[in-house]
Formats: sequence, structure tokens, C-alpha cells
Amino acid sequence: MISPELDSGSLKAAPMRSLLFVPADRPDRFEKAVGSGADALILDFEDSVARSAKAKGRDAVTEWLGTRPGVTTFVRVNPLDSPFIADDIAAVVAARPNGVVLPKAKDAQDVRRLKALLEGADLPILPIACETPSAIFGLGTYEEVGSNLAGLTWGAEDLPAAMGANSAREPDGSYTDPYRIVRALVLFAAHAASVPAIETVFPAIQDLKGLASYVERARRDGFTAMMAIHPAQVKIINEGFSPTATEIEEARRIIDAFESNPDAGVLQVQGKMLDLPHLKLAKRILRLVHIETES
Repeated sequence: MISPELDSGSLKAAPMRSLLFVPADRPDRFEKAVGSGADALILDFEDSVARSAKAKGRDAVTEWLGTRPGVTTFVRVNPLDSPFIADDIAAVVAARPNGVVLPKAKDAQDVRRLKALLEGADLPILPIACETPSAIFGLGTYEEVGSNLAGLTWGAEDLPAAMGANSAREPDGSYTDPYRIVRALVLFAAHAASVPAIETVFPAIQDLKGLASYVERARRDGFTAMMAIHPAQVKIINEGFSPTATEIEEARRIIDAFESNPDAGVLQVQGKMLDLPHLKLAKRILRLVHIETES
């Protein structure tokens, strides 16, 4: 797991594959969440906590974070325009988690607004982009505030609700066309901002086979991590976003080939024509292995 002493720079470099949501008003679940193996926890002040329990949740998080729990911990505050944000921010400033998750984020300006509210606390921000229709048109602005971000993610539940859609998913669990577009745009926006692209949750907590396929598609497409809503999902997510032994062996073979031929732009390795983008990917795989080993 990642040390809670990480600063904003090292947080981005850490192997953050899984981020597990935990309701802030359920401190009885905090230690179980730590034991799940999640790379990070998201203690939630927002959707999973009833209005009447929000104060209890803030107190529980502040007390628990005072013990330095041994895992990277984010706090998801309520939206910037909610009546709870002032109290949420006060709790975050007092508790000093490793980062803040911002729901209903519209654009880079919302990141700047949150940073100002944090009163100088240097906490990385993880926006949940595209939970409202207007937020889609602000995705290109996150590149302006990339140095303030811990990543970029999206939600597939609030957006269809805001639009009056019955669902964002087909019967087989795949996304309908409008939400496939949104997912892709968030993926591109994250990479344009040079921050981790974090896939949204998989709601069917008992469908572990479906989860594995979902994770496989996410990594294939360029996501580097995923949010979870149940401890049982963490192991599959971690495994899915970790390089396999075959990938590691192939990456080493590619790097060795280019090191043996430093002036080559294109090489043939085991019958495949490889160029510099393949070398870049190979180095990224081995860098991730190194970071995981050091963590």
C-alpha cells in the first residue's frame, strides 16, 4: 500500500490501481477497507451519507485520519454548490487526507475554486468529470491544472439521471453510445493533462467475472486505475491493472533489443516490427513494476 505521508508529487508517481469507496459515517468499515488491499481509500461525504449523518461522517474521518491509517486516503466532499461544502472543507483542512475527490466537477475553474477553499492545503484533487451535461464541454480545460490533479475520473450514474435516461448501459453491461463517448473523452482529457485516467465503478458487486472483463477493457483502452465500491472487487482490479509476467518479459526483450541497436528507429523482435512507441510502452511497464516493488 501507499504511505499516507506522500506529497502531491509522489502521489502521482505511486501505483494507484484501485480506489475503494467507504461511507464516511461507517467507521466500522474503515479497517476492513484498509485490509482489502486497495491502493487508496475514498472516504465519502457525498452520495453514500444521508444528510442527517454528514456531521457524524466528518467527525469519524477526522478522528480516524489522526491515527495515520497506513493507506493513501482521499475524501470525497459534496459538490461546490452544495450547502455542505463549507463544513466539508473545514473537516478536510483539519484531517489533511492525501487528496480530495471533487464530485460534479465542471472544468478547471472548479479545481481552482476548490484549491482556494482549501486555504493553502496542498492536496491533490481528483475531479469526477462528466456527472452533468455541461461538464462534457469543460474536459479540455483540465490540462490547465494538471499539476493540481491526482487523476481524472468519471461517473456513469449521475449523468444519465440528469438527462432523464433510463440507463447508461446495455443489458449486457456495456455502455450505450452517448456514454461510450463520454468515457472516451474523459480518457483523452486525463492523458492530455498527463494524469492517471481512472475508470468508473462497476456496480454489479457479485459479478466478479463481469468485473474482470470490465477491468481488462479499461486497461486495454488506456485507463490505469479504477474505483471500487466493495472490498471484494479490489483484488481483481489490482491484478487487472498490474503487468503480467508475459508483458514484463516482452518489455525487457524490447528494451534489450533497442539498447543493442541504439541507432535503430525500427526493429524486428520475434517477427514483429517495433518502433519507438513500443519502446516507450515497454519502459512504462517496467517502471510500473519497479514502483510496485518499491512500495
